[in-house]
Amino acid sequence: MSKKMVYFFGKGQSEGKGAMKDLLGGKGANLAEMAELGLPVPPGFTITTEACDQYYRIGREKLFAAIHDQVEAALTKLEATTGKTFAKGPNPLLVSVRSGAAASMPGMMDTVLNLGLNLETAKALIKLTGNERFVMDSHRRFIQMFGDVVLGIEHDLFEHALEAVKHEKNAKLDTDLTAADLKEVIARYQKVVR
Repeated sequence: MSKKMVYFFGKGQSEGKGAMKDLLGGKGANLAEMAELGLPVPPGFTITTEACDQYYRIGREKLFAAIHDQVEAALTKLEATTGKTFAKGPNPLLVSVRSGAAASMPGMMDTVLNLGLNLETAKALIKLTGNERFVMDSHRRFIQMFGDVVLGIEHDLFEHALEAVKHEKNAKLDTDLTAADLKEVIARYQKVVR
């Protein structure tokens, strides 16, 4: 399968067009159009709706093998465009993964934010932002989203772990938790995932 299934956009350039809604989905087509118009769209790439069709036809492993090189090339271009490195280095690139379709389906599609956040990139982001609490909260949210959306882990398991730490720390709101408290939440989330 050598067909193009990954389309890059950003920095005033776009491999796709706004009219390609059936192929790129509504979000992908709109991002392609805005990037082509020179609007300040964060760079990224769209995996086509045809890839989704192939996923159901040939299965996950065969699809991933078929589009691997295209995704790697788009990720390399994204790193070059942003000056950041995905999931590593002193200036890490974090990405959002958003599902889409040709027809608008608000609230029906899954999202994973902060893909690329790990222990190494967390340390780098703390150094860059000077805000350990923000980074720890982002990390715990990433684990929760990835566990729920990608791994299919029951959302309630994460909520129970969070509520247990809040109870132990006498915190009423998530925002009452300190960076140290959030590290404890992360440790419990990692146990849920294991």
